[in-house]
Amino acid sequence: MMKRVSFRGNLARAIIVLALAVPAVAHHSSAMFDFDKSLTLKGAVKDFQWTNPHCWVQLLVADNGVTTEWSVQMQSPGNLYRAGWRPGTLKVGDSITVVVHPMRDGSLGAEWVSAIGADGNTIPSSPLK
Repeated sequence: MMKRVSFRGNLARAIIVLALAVPAVAHHSSAMFDFDKSLTLKGAVKDFQWTNPHCWVQLLVADNGVTTEWSVQMQSPGNLYRAGWRPGTLKVGDSITVVVHPMRDGSLGAEWVSAIGADGNTIPSSPLK
């Protein structure tokens, strides 16, 4: 025996599926970063997190005897992999100089723009560049 499904039942299911899908794309907003400003941070890698949806670098930046920890968001592991990165590309203690877009609220977070390693060579950060 075939069960009859009403239009309203299908509509309700569709609304539920769409409502559940919205949070899945919501994390991709970059409104928290100030793209009109760029900062250059020179420091030592405290941690490199190879995670989805974005990789992160925890960077210890010393300035006038005071060390601050910055959280720098990068691209996804897939994009970084295509640019030649691997989970061990950055190691604890590596000295890097990073250009970032800072957080709008002034907190110690930023989005990675570009970087130079201690050897003076550019660290590729995008498969598109």
